[in-house]
Amino acid sequence: MWVGDDQRRARLGVRQSLALRVADPVAATESVVCLHATEAASPYLSAWARSGATREQFAAAMYDERSLVKQLAMRRTVFVFPRDLLPAVWGSASARVVAAIAPRLAKEVEAGGFSDDGTTWLAARIEEIESALTEQPRTTAQLRELLPELNRRMLLSPGSNYAADVAIANRVVTVAAASGRVQRGLNQGGWRVMRPEWTTAEHWLGEPATPLSAADGYRLLIQRWLRQFGPGTETDLVWWLGATKAAVRRALGELDAVEVQTSCGPGYLLPDDLDQVADPEPWAALLPVLDPTTMGWKQRDFYLGEHGPHLFDRNGNGGTTAWWNGRIVGGWHQDPDAVVHVDLLEEVGEDAKRALAAKADELTEWLAGERVGSVYHSPLTRSALAD
Repeated sequence: MWVGDDQRRARLGVRQSLALRVADPVAATESVVCLHATEAASPYLSAWARSGATREQFAAAMYDERSLVKQLAMRRTVFVFPRDLLPAVWGSASARVVAAIAPRLAKEVEAGGFSDDGTTWLAARIEEIESALTEQPRTTAQLRELLPELNRRMLLSPGSNYAADVAIANRVVTVAAASGRVQRGLNQGGWRVMRPEWTTAEHWLGEPATPLSAADGYRLLIQRWLRQFGPGTETDLVWWLGATKAAVRRALGELDAVEVQTSCGPGYLLPDDLDQVADPEPWAALLPVLDPTTMGWKQRDFYLGEHGPHLFDRNGNGGTTAWWNGRIVGGWHQDPDAVVHVDLLEEVGEDAKRALAAKADELTEWLAGERVGSVYHSPLTRSALAD
């Protein structure tokens, strides 16, 4: 079965709520499985693009209803997940992060002279953190003040060009949070700055973090991904999950995923999702830095074309993007007055220009004079800001 690029772009627009918006931030998040949250503002902007949700509505879903929850997961990245996905994430992608960073930190603890047994030392610190957070939520700074062993610094890679003096508290809290036992609570930094209080899973979610098995977790994540992003290749899935080929292949087999042919090579669809998706009405979208659609595949030619060098930095981080009918055609930036401007990379025609200009006006109104900064400005955005 052949699935051409036009069909993939139709699926992208429909499944990911860009061609037709959904009702609320939770549905917007579900339409792309989860939202990138490396930068504090990005999930707000991603939810707006797919649902029109206000900042207050998105914050209510995260901090009042807690139907959306931040979690360190795939590729050691913070995402916003629908709450029902957390057990799958904890048992698979997040567990893989813990397995990578905890032993490394234990070795660094031993090398720094903090303990002869870094594993035991780390476990004790995490227990102390959980105990302190059972009393009340606390910031990392407050944890350092309360727990003397966390109020220390360590030198990483001494004698090398990469030597760095770092606070050990941040690294220990990261391990605890990746496990799900410690949760990001209320944010003290506003919607554009990430400055969380930490709390326990029991307090934030009303129950302990109970992960699924790795196999069950990966299977559910891949099922969700194929529903919203499929067809995708094995390369796409391994990259997106930050997982092994073995884990991906096992899940595809358990899901009875159907191999199809795409311009990027063999891809996969769920067995009940082989019908053609009708082309939606023409649509435009402005997406933020690290949006899950921009970052959703490793093999991106069918929607990115030759624009990659203009929109991705050298580490593979995607900047702001402007979309027309399932293709990236440029980016966007704000001027000093916080007005949004579209930066086109190709000729798109008058209909597209009008639609993108309308999105820019809508986003300018939504931002209400606030400028969104980023450490992931694309080459296109840097050029536009320099003019």
